[in-house]
Amino acid sequence: MIGRETSDDAGVYRLTDDMALVQTIDFITPVVNDPYDFGRIAAANSLSDVYAMGGRPLTAMNVVCFPVQTMDKAVLREILRGGLDVVHEAGAVLVGGHSVEDPEIKYGLSVTGVVRPDRVIANSGVKPGDALILTKPLGTGVLATAIKAGLLSEQAQRRAVEVMATLNRKAAEIMSGYPVNGCTDVTGFGLLGHALEMARGSKVAIALFVGEVPLLPEALDSARMGLVPGGSFSNRSFCSRHVLGAERIDPVLLDLLADAQTSGGLLISLPGDLAASFLSDLLAGGVAYAAIIGRAGGADKGTIELR
Repeated sequence: MIGRETSDDAGVYRLTDDMALVQTIDFITPVVNDPYDFGRIAAANSLSDVYAMGGRPLTAMNVVCFPVQTMDKAVLREILRGGLDVVHEAGAVLVGGHSVEDPEIKYGLSVTGVVRPDRVIANSGVKPGDALILTKPLGTGVLATAIKAGLLSEQAQRRAVEVMATLNRKAAEIMSGYPVNGCTDVTGFGLLGHALEMARGSKVAIALFVGEVPLLPEALDSARMGLVPGGSFSNRSFCSRHVLGAERIDPVLLDLLADAQTSGGLLISLPGDLAASFLSDLLAGGVAYAAIIGRAGGADKGTIELR
């Protein structure tokens, strides 16, 4: 049903009239220093693609690269323990995996989920008049850089870790009760990149309300210090030809809009008249950072306008 053509979050294959498989794979290098937390974050990041398609994760397999000759295996055990805890939190089962010796640590999951064929949510279904809601704050890329540099307080580190390690499960469950038109999760391409994929795939213009985009509290200060990962600059450069109004926005805010996220929130598009009710349900359900951040419509299809 969904393959590579629309740069979606996962592939979807119809099995029967009532069931389709959702399949994805993702793995990352460490974004925090604690191996258990890294495992949690990497697993949540991998599982998120199933939630973005409207699916429910069933099984997961570990994907591991580890320098077994030069690093204590206790580090690997902690990474895998963190990943397993999040797989169980998602209600899924770990059924195996594969590992290779590698000088650089990498960890993630191959995940299989299920979804009803008539409930699949693609990133290309946005309609004019839709409101866009983001369920997690931006800034994890900048803060991961600050963590590696030893420039982030312990409290700020814990906040960033918990945001990244939090599953998008609750947001996806609430989303299932609404007539959502489009969804994606905000990860390596940043908010700008993933919103642009939605705009181009759906052949609509998307306006982002920059002042409404939730940010992690320390993200602005860290970005002003220059702690911006290289991927964020690449995202900003790639999107620049399709972004309108960038000259009116603080360059530091632009960096955060393009910030390469790890295990970011869902970016959800649904009819505008339902946005307030949906947001209220998200906040009541504990999705604390959720916010209405944009609207679809306008003449310049396939573009992002910053307001």
